[in-house]
Amino acid sequence: MKIKKDHSTFRQRFAHGLQFIAVRKRRGLTLQAPPKSIVILARECYGDCILLTPLIGSLRQEYPDISIYIVAFSQIIFNFFSADPNIAGVYHAKRNIHRYFKGILLKEFDLLFNPKDHPSTHFLIQSVLIRAKHKVGHFNPNHEGIFDHLITLEQNAHESSKNLSLLNALNGNQVQPHCKPYLPPMPVSPEITSFLNTLPQGKFLGINISAGHIGGHRTIQQWSELIKSFQDNTFIIFSTPHDFEEKKALEQLHQNVLKSPSTSNIYEVGEIVKKLTLLITPDTSLVHIAACSDTPLIALYRKFLADRTQFGPLSSMQKVIISQTPDIIDIDPVEVSTALHEMLKKLS
Repeated sequence: MKIKKDHSTFRQRFAHGLQFIAVRKRRGLTLQAPPKSIVILARECYGDCILLTPLIGSLRQEYPDISIYIVAFSQIIFNFFSADPNIAGVYHAKRNIHRYFKGILLKEFDLLFNPKDHPSTHFLIQSVLIRAKHKVGHFNPNHEGIFDHLITLEQNAHESSKNLSLLNALNGNQVQPHCKPYLPPMPVSPEITSFLNTLPQGKFLGINISAGHIGGHRTIQQWSELIKSFQDNTFIIFSTPHDFEEKKALEQLHQNVLKSPSTSNIYEVGEIVKKLTLLITPDTSLVHIAACSDTPLIALYRKFLADRTQFGPLSSMQKVIISQTPDIIDIDPVEVSTALHEMLKKLS
């Protein structure tokens, strides 16, 4: 197993170097007029970006004439926001540099917002390079001198609250968000359209077997035992391409698992999740996809506090089950089945 290197010392030293270059003094965020433009640095994962959408939707409603620009650092996030009609332009900071230089670096914006609350090399570089009348970030000693307005929140505040805090800073008081998380509309294949047309609303339970981090997977045997314990319910299995063989195995093993086609984008996943009675998933983007349609949720989290506080579920009806170890494989199967029984009883 590849061990991820710790770059925190390098990032801190790099941030200190940028502080000498940028030399921006902290000041209040006082705008003489409603902002006409903002550039937002988008984090690298789907879940992060779904949790950014309440801010984007709320900015659009609060300031109808504002032009919102996104700087992406990965292709999946570039594609995600390219589909969002609220966005005026999406630019990849690591690809098509000529377009990025012309569309971002040669302009000056009213606002720049960096949603990360810790020093990130690429994010800090862009925070310095991009010209803006007001640069807003979250408080961190390494952010001093780079941003002229730093937002202070409680430790481990939820990611959506961190993002929406920009709206509060702009208005000078607590503002109720206008928008819940959403998925930008993307093409839906004929195969998925046909599949969706066969699904009556609220008749299926979803299980996501995939996760993007170490310790986020359960065994096929654990999922199989759960499915066998609920013979009166029909399940739909979600997986990434990496776990597709396990998905197929579960579909073949159990008569109460409906075979489903592969999805080609995150929006197609969301359209299926909309149809579910509830979803069971590890801590991954599916937690936040469920929030977009307020689908009831059972979420399996590792023991780490930050995982469930900063990136916890937002569905109105939810149950979070926490492993006592860094691996959700160690969650007692009885605890999962009991949670499912209880939630189905509430929904009946």
